[in-house]
Amino acid sequence: MKNLVFIFTFLITVVSFAQQERDLKLNNDTNVIDVTYYHDNGEVSQTGSYTLDGKLQGTWLSFNTAGEKIVSANYDNGKKVGKWFYWSSKTLKEVDYNNNAIASVSEWSKSNIVQRD
Repeated sequence: MKNLVFIFTFLITVVSFAQQERDLKLNNDTNVIDVTYYHDNGEVSQTGSYTLDGKLQGTWLSFNTAGEKIVSANYDNGKKVGKWFYWSSKTLKEVDYNNNAIASVSEWSKSNIVQRD
């Protein structure tokens, strides 16, 4: 399971960085570079921030070509931290990171999720 999560994360990262269209903006309040990558169809592919020395920082969100959120990830100075979420049409996966390593993985199927009206 850890290998599957690692491969999925790696593929999302490679695909997102292969995107040529992007917006960069220096955030003077937080002293990071905010970036948005786009799919070829113009939909947002990924949003997040880099430190001034190029390390991933804060919350990164990834979206599919239809604009649906598929990953929420957190970084601290380039290291994976906290809870990451992976959405698919049938499941939600939660991966907890501690010291840049997977600490636990939980998965829920759509049929097990309770919805309130």
